[in-house]
Amino acid sequence: MKSYIKLIDDLPLVLKVVLALPGIDNIVYGIYRIAKGQLIIGILWIIFGGFILCIIDIYTLLTQGKITFLV
Repeated sequence: MKSYIKLIDDLPLVLKVVLALPGIDNIVYGIYRIAKGQLIIGILWIIFGGFILCIIDIYTLLTQGKITFLV
């Protein structure tokens, strides 16, 4: 899992934003959150992140340059 975290962290910002688009976000960043130790939030992101929570990821990527774990 550490290699997955490093892979996502090392991606350019543009690619991180593309991965945060609806339909992709729930899988990519849901697994990322689980790998970082946020199991419940990761599972919720996989279930609801595809069309609802992806807005939070896009916003935090554009303003902070990274994914936040808590909503």
